[in-house]
Amino acid sequence: MHYYTVVVHKEVGSAYGLTFPDIPGCFAAADDWSEISAKATEALDLWFEDAEEVAASPVDVIRARKDVQEALASGASLMTLSYIPADGKLERVNISMDRGLLRAIDATASARGMTRSAFLAAVARREIAGF
Repeated sequence: MHYYTVVVHKEVGSAYGLTFPDIPGCFAAADDWSEISAKATEALDLWFEDAEEVAASPVDVIRARKDVQEALASGASLMTLSYIPADGKLERVNISMDRGLLRAIDATASARGMTRSAFLAAVARREIAGF
């Protein structure tokens, strides 16, 4: 897992603009504050499909950058994003849990048109990444 800093820009009457100081050229937009994490993660997934992984700088290093200071002075804010890179390889695992919970997971996954594995992965990603 990596922690990237996102600069969140917002002009009156526009969407939230998202840029990544560590990854020039990677950007996203979100119509609502609650969509920022998902849209930022999607942008990173797309970026890293064709690019090598980029080391994330500590937030104090990002905050010290002149371009970031200018963005903050003009009303932008910073957000730290927990990013879990998708490597596209599935791995079979064996887990144990309460049978009643497993039945509830299966019923919920089925109602959403998902497999048990896809549901558990989505819930785990949301819990870890915070969206």
